[in-house]
Amino acid sequence: MANTLIQPYLFFGGRCEEALEFYRTALGAQVEMLMHYKDSPEPTPPGMLPPGFENKVMHATFHIGGSTLMASDGCKEGQGFDGFSLSLVVPSAAEADKAFAALSAGGQVKMPLAKTFWSPRFGMVTDRFGIGWMVSFMG
Repeated sequence: MANTLIQPYLFFGGRCEEALEFYRTALGAQVEMLMHYKDSPEPTPPGMLPPGFENKVMHATFHIGGSTLMASDGCKEGQGFDGFSLSLVVPSAAEADKAFAALSAGGQVKMPLAKTFWSPRFGMVTDRFGIGWMVSFMG
């Protein structure tokens, strides 16, 4: 199990390209690979996708810092992201402030960014796509 990886795979229910652009701007995400359903080498089984989804994202791989995440529009409109948060640890208090502000735009602050007993900067926010983030600087 030494070479085993766990990587988040996020389903955006029709908003994947919008989300990728948001994370590119907010966190410097870099998209490594992006494929639309219409570009798949194998046809999607009939009835699997809603009308218009042929132009949606079948698969994307992107990086934020040294972390790899994967994403898709999935096979239906709308998605929920309950039961987990992504933990974003940045190398400075200024970067924590910047990332938290960017992720908060159009989202909902759950815990304002502040000093805690475990971190000089920690806060929790749900972004505009419904993804929970825990932003921290471990200083």
